[in-house]
Parts: sequence; C-alpha cells; structure tokens
Amino acid sequence: MPTQRPLIARLPFFYGWVILGCACCAGIARQGPAVATLSVFVAPMTGDFGWSRTALSGAVSLGGVMAAVLSPLIGPMLDRRGARLMLCSAIVVTGACTMALSLTQSLAAFYVFFCIARMNFAGPFDIGIYGALNTWFVARRPLANAIVNLAHMAGLAAMPLIAHAAMAEHGWRGGWVAVGATVLLVGFVPCWLFLVRRPEDVGLLPDGRPAAAPPARERASSGPAAQRAPAEPIFSRAEAMRTPAFWLLSLYTVAIYPVQAGVSLHQAPHLIERGLAPATAAGIVAVFSIGAGLGSVVFGLATRRLGVRAALAVSAALAAAGTLMMLAIAAPLDGYAAAACFGAGLGGVFTVLPLAWADYFGRSSFGAIRGAALTMQVTAQAAGPLLSGWLRDLTGTYTLSLVTFAALSGLAVLLALLTRAPRPPAAA
Repeated sequence: MPTQRPLIARLPFFYGWVILGCACCAGIARQGPAVATLSVFVAPMTGDFGWSRTALSGAVSLGGVMAAVLSPLIGPMLDRRGARLMLCSAIVVTGACTMALSLTQSLAAFYVFFCIARMNFAGPFDIGIYGALNTWFVARRPLANAIVNLAHMAGLAAMPLIAHAAMAEHGWRGGWVAVGATVLLVGFVPCWLFLVRRPEDVGLLPDGRPAAAPPARERASSGPAAQRAPAEPIFSRAEAMRTPAFWLLSLYTVAIYPVQAGVSLHQAPHLIERGLAPATAAGIVAVFSIGAGLGSVVFGLATRRLGVRAALAVSAALAAAGTLMMLAIAAPLDGYAAAACFGAGLGGVFTVLPLAWADYFGRSSFGAIRGAALTMQVTAQAAGPLLSGWLRDLTGTYTLSLVTFAALSGLAVLLALLTRAPRPPAAA
C-alpha cells in the first residue's frame, strides 16, 4: 500500500470510480449461480435426471442456509481487511464450481457444487461488493449503488443468454462451462489488481472530497451532493441491533427476498407451462434483468429525493404488481410486461436496501452489521425457491406460489413505511 498511496493520490480523478468499476465486474461475475441463470437449466436437467422441481430448488435453499451461517463470521473480516481478498476468493471458487456443474451425474454432486457457488453469491459477494462501495462513497452512495446494480442486472441478463447459446450447441453441460468461464474472465483480474480497502488508506476521503473538508454532517450547505448526503452515523453491530430500524429493515428483507428468489428461479418454467417457447422464456428472463437494471438507475437517482422509506415501499409495490401480472400471462407481450414491472421493483430493492443499511448505521462496522442482517436475508432467500417448487409440485401450477409472493410483497410495503432512521448512539 505505501507504493500505491502516492500514485493513487495524484490521479486526476477520484479512485473511487475505479473501485466502482471493480465492483461492477464482481457484480457481473456474481450472477453465475443466480436463480435466473439456474432457471434456464431447470427443464433440461430435471428432464435428463427425473428430479422434481422441489429437489432442484433445494440446492438454492441449502446454499442460502450455508451463507446464513457464514455471513456473520466474514462480515467483521471486511471491516478489518477490506473487500479484495473476499471478492477474489469468491470469484475463483464460484467460477470453478459452476464449471464443475458440467460434470454432474447425480443430485448429490449437483448439490455440492451449486451450494458452494450459491453460498458465495449470497454471502461474500454481497458483503464484499456493497462493503467496498459504501466505504468509498457517502454523498454519491445512491448513484454508486445504482451503477453497480445496473452491472448486476447486465450480468443477470447476459448469463442466461450465454448459457442458452452454449446449450444450443453443447447441451446443458456446455452451458455450465460457459457460465463458469465467464465468471472467471470478467471478475478476477480487476478485483485482484485494483481494489483498495478504504480511501483513507491512500490519503483520500469518501466521494473524492478534499482532505481538509469537514465531515458530511458539518457541510450541509457546501453543494448539491452534500445537501442530499445524510450525516454519517457510527454504530457498532451491538448498537445497531438494539434499534427498531435494524429489525424493521430485517423484517422487510425477510418479506421481500423469498419473492425475489422464488419468482426468479421459476419464472422460465412458469412461462413454458403457460405455453411460451423456451427461447421466448429466455428473452423474458432477460427483460426482467433489463427492467431491474433500469429500476436500479431510477431508484438510485430518486432515493435522496424520495427518502429511503418511500423508495423501499415503492420497490416492494412494483414487485407485488409484477407478481400478480404473471398470473395472467397468455402471450409473450404479457410476459414481457410482467417481467419489466417485477424487475423494476427488484432493481429498487437491490439499490435501496444496501443504501439503507449504510445510511442508517454508517461505514465503520458496515461489514459486521450487514453480515448479521444477511443471515436473515439469505435464509429468507433460500425459502423462496423451496416454497415455490413445493407449491408447484403440490398443485401442478405456479398460481398459489405467485399469490403467496404477492402477499409477502404487500407486507414489505407496510414494513418499509414503518421504518425510521435510528437515533445516533450518543443521542439515544
């Protein structure tokens, strides 16, 4: 780091934008074991092996449970060592495991490789990406989160299409090789070469403000970006967990993430069961990802104006509307409209929820606080695909699961409206 410090400090631009670029590459690589990527493998793999949808969905759920156990342990590591080692390790292991899925001969082998990749997706990737961003940005945090979520959605749109194209020539095994190779090629090099722990480590401050500038809470009139930036609080994990805001945000997460994972994994099979061609279903999954990317940008630009509570509520309302629209799909246009609405809502969730954790509780213990909250997030995320697959196997359609997920999204709207920013510990 001593050799990096003078060079980085003399750059004609804020090095945080390089960190943002690395986070975008990691966000694209993260999508290898995403549920939307797995969704294009559901039909061919269950067809070849005779597995039930519930059995396949269980791998997503088990990987989430593993991440729930791991996240509180690795969160403090981010606060001590930064995101570089965490993200590089996650990328290498995820790329290797997704490529190894091409060798699957049994359900047990599928579970081993996919669960490890999914554990990385839900734990180290999430903590590392948002930990890096929220350390380097405060006033520009919504924009940075929106850009990285746009990269997430670009990866989420690209991975199913990459898999589908490879599957057309080489079957589902070739699809997994293509996905794993993409993870490694896109993610590893930039994160290994360019990630830096904190701006203070190289003589900088968040957002690229001059070193002599006062903290955000003391410069409310210094410019438009500063006027929109919240005063940065300082909470430890224990202090955060004693606030109502921590638990309301956690309950919001528990309500909305089963919807995200359950609908995303099964949307392609649902579309095929509604009479759409597999290629059309893959295109609709891509539109969902594009809608989520656009939603990320819109919410990233609007959240400072709307406020965190309102942005979270609107995001959940759009997810509820998109889920209900999926019940009436009878033609490709219906599928595209439902996917765009649902995707826009999830794009808002992906952008605003990490922002809420950072704005409410600060940078100093973000990894530890986010790690504790991720235990609930990934457990809820794990429950969604399992619930959706079980209800599909029980009833023969996805109707009941979609109604259930719409109700959970409505509950998330109410929880968002009840949330308030916590009082700083010194003022409590």
